[in-house]
Amino acid sequence: MNALNWLGTTEAFTLFGQHILWSDMVGNTMGLIALALGWRRSIWTWPAQLLSGAILFLTFAAGHLSGNAGKQLVVVIVALWGWRQWSLGRQRAQDGTLAVRFATWRERGYLLGAAALGTLAVGGLFTLFPSLSWNPWPDAYIFVGTIVAMYAQARGMVEFWFAWLLVDAVGVPLAYTSGYAFSAFVYVIYGALVLWGAYDWYQRSRTNPATALEGATA
Repeated sequence: MNALNWLGTTEAFTLFGQHILWSDMVGNTMGLIALALGWRRSIWTWPAQLLSGAILFLTFAAGHLSGNAGKQLVVVIVALWGWRQWSLGRQRAQDGTLAVRFATWRERGYLLGAAALGTLAVGGLFTLFPSLSWNPWPDAYIFVGTIVAMYAQARGMVEFWFAWLLVDAVGVPLAYTSGYAFSAFVYVIYGALVLWGAYDWYQRSRTNPATALEGATA
């Protein structure tokens, strides 16, 4: 058994008849930490996301879940970009803290359009090449939705929380039925953090109404 298969198939324990994999557990735990750091607007959310994405990429690749594996590859790439954006201070308010805002209607249109067109394109690719994915359309939705969500986070948009919720609403049940039970278990915690984080960012966005205009023109 090679290292990739070992990482993706080694069982930590069994819970309620479900086999919990070490990589699934560790990767998702790092994802929870990253989400909590994102709520706190800490720059450390990005290296945590990067590490989580790297572990889960190997996990899903070993399980031949191309969409979920591709999602994690995107997490790694966009985490590097988001880390750079926040490091350069491009999303900072005048007091030096991270500036968060609601997207403009034009930006929302771009995000929704990119999500729809991207899902059609990736889903079509997965359909043409079945070896890439066992579930082409859910995988495509997850893959593209992750890009949209992380882009919105890097730009300090409150909408990123709702985008993550929509991605996980499909991605977590898909992972559960594919044998990654820990992903489904942490969904409850993810949901609580997302709602809490969305409320916190919403409150902060109201303290600096000029931020939306500045972010839209950046």
